[in-house]
Amino acid sequence: RRFSVKCAMSEVVREAEGASPSAHTPRRVVGRGSKLIGSGSAVPKLLVSNDDLSKLVDTSDEWISVRTGIRNRRILSGDETLTGLAVESSRKALEMAKVKPEDVHLVLMCTSSPDDLFGSAPQVQRDLGCTNALAFDITAACSGFVLGLITATRFIKGGGYENILVIGADALSRYVDWTDRGTCILFGDAAGAVLLQAADGHEDGLLGFDLHSDGQGQKHLSVSVNGSGAVKDAASSNGAALVPPSTASYSCVQMNGKEVFRFAVRCVPQAIEAAMEEAGLTASHLDWLLLHQ
Repeated sequence: RRFSVKCAMSEVVREAEGASPSAHTPRRVVGRGSKLIGSGSAVPKLLVSNDDLSKLVDTSDEWISVRTGIRNRRILSGDETLTGLAVESSRKALEMAKVKPEDVHLVLMCTSSPDDLFGSAPQVQRDLGCTNALAFDITAACSGFVLGLITATRFIKGGGYENILVIGADALSRYVDWTDRGTCILFGDAAGAVLLQAADGHEDGLLGFDLHSDGQGQKHLSVSVNGSGAVKDAASSNGAALVPPSTASYSCVQMNGKEVFRFAVRCVPQAIEAAMEEAGLTASHLDWLLLHQ
């Protein structure tokens, strides 16, 4: 789709949604680095099983689990919010890291489904009490967290930022067509957060990364706005221009599963190899591959 992201941080960690590798890959520079010192996660209370979905669409637990590995997903309900999940996961990360909220200098909220279209990071910053932190959202769909991770390391490397919260959170249940078997089985709601801290360059946990973008794939996976919201060419009886109320909304997730699959099996191995090469590693060095499902 839009982004292809690969990174290695101690072990190789990568997330991909993108194009064939061709872009420039920065080389590692010894100097000021970063290390991951805390993590946390949060999920909603409501659990929706494959059997639950079989009552909505023509599917079964076996059909879903064999093809996706998914048996259950969590969905926001009641007064739960995505911001609330982000705050909960961030508190856990801060507690693990033993860092006070006021000592956080940047909050990055990586989401494509914020509670507020203008951004949810400032709300998270407020609720956590990170009074000394800059806060903004990053919108990059499936690649959001890894792009946030790399963005955080660039802020640290540039100086002036010691502790940075990186949050990956989405509530894609808001944009799911629950009558579409091809997509409703895949998406749920959750949040995860990590705290990065400045470190000596020789202790830098980010060993290598590789970034690419290609908007040509957008047609295969998207959530598009409905209606342009443009001012209509009209006039009132007194000659004044009319500006009728126009409310924009978003479509449900639109996905060409076969094309997304083809992209994944072609580009993901290339992405992993590029990240390993940048890090000076081979497959034999790896203990885990953490891939976007």
